Amino acid sequence: MAGLLRSTQSFARRLLGITALEGGLNIDAITGLPTGVVGKISLAEPSGELRSAGINSIDGMFEKLNKALAERKLTIWVLLDRLDVAFADSHELEANAIRALIRAYSDLNAFDRISLKIFLREDIWKRVTDAGFREASHIVRYEVMQWTAPMLLNLIMRRLLSNDVICDEYGLDRDEILSSADRQKEVFDKVFPLQVDQGSRKAATFDWMVGRCADASGNTAPRELIHLLNCLRDEEIRRLERGENPAPDLQIFDRSVFKQALPRVSETRLNTYLFAEYPDERPFLEKLRGEKTEQTPESLSSIWGMTRDEAITKAQVLVDLGFFQVRGTRLEPTYWVPFLYRDALQLVQGRAGGSMSEDEEDA
Repeated sequence: MAGLLRSTQSFARRLLGITALEGGLNIDAITGLPTGVVGKISLAEPSGELRSAGINSIDGMFEKLNKALAERKLTIWVLLDRLDVAFADSHELEANAIRALIRAYSDLNAFDRISLKIFLREDIWKRVTDAGFREASHIVRYEVMQWTAPMLLNLIMRRLLSNDVICDEYGLDRDEILSSADRQKEVFDKVFPLQVDQGSRKAATFDWMVGRCADASGNTAPRELIHLLNCLRDEEIRRLERGENPAPDLQIFDRSVFKQALPRVSETRLNTYLFAEYPDERPFLEKLRGEKTEQTPESLSSIWGMTRDEAITKAQVLVDLGFFQVRGTRLEPTYWVPFLYRDALQLVQGRAGGSMSEDEEDA
């Protein structure tokens, strides 16, 4: 089978008329020193004579590497992350590159000592596979990474406990606290205010932070939570530099800085994610600036200047991007904007043409 595939591959390459990509050595005319080296990649299988001279194919080199690793009982993991940044300029280029990468992943499965690990955001994977991608069915080993509330609390605690000054000041034992979820919650409640907004129906501070950093799918990414923590620190420093009183009791942050910090997180998320990665949606998002946080198909139709059906179709695109959460019924849906995007667009709490949303008072 392998020989048949190589023959087919060789035939296809001959039809294309491309046998090799060749480089060279660039020499500085004045100094005589090399200024750059360009290699040669042949798309054809090496002949017997070339093999005798030590020339090998890519597959052959992988086979040799895999054998050498097996003899030494070693395994190589190649980790690929942040692919959204590598291909930020073009979704088409990004999709083509990731499809090629998945094909390479499938090819490397033949080598048990070489393992490719690819990290992709769910929205990117959905964009790659929406148009159809047969090779995706060959991926049988995958894991969807989701950040639960205990994981996010642990993340905050690890960042807090990495500060030796705080550990000394509060007498905190890093290992002892990280080994107990209850102790992590106890320390969080000691250094953070119990609530940002006081009241029996208001959320606890940790829940407030997670909820404010969540997109419309309900997922809170560590990036936004870490950004919020950094903004809290900056706002608290500014507050103290103005001569205001320190936070009460053993708290590091005063409750007043939380709402001051959130707009910066909101602006960054809107600009670096939605506007940067989906520029075609920016005009529609900008038209929502200053509007209510919950919209109906009729209100969106009026805001965007299109029919009701067209507004529903466009709203669904924003649902897929985590900007809108669908509420109501199938026949009479409404579209709710999470707290994460509200400050950046100066959205007004409430429902378009109606009263306050059901869960606004409890938030």
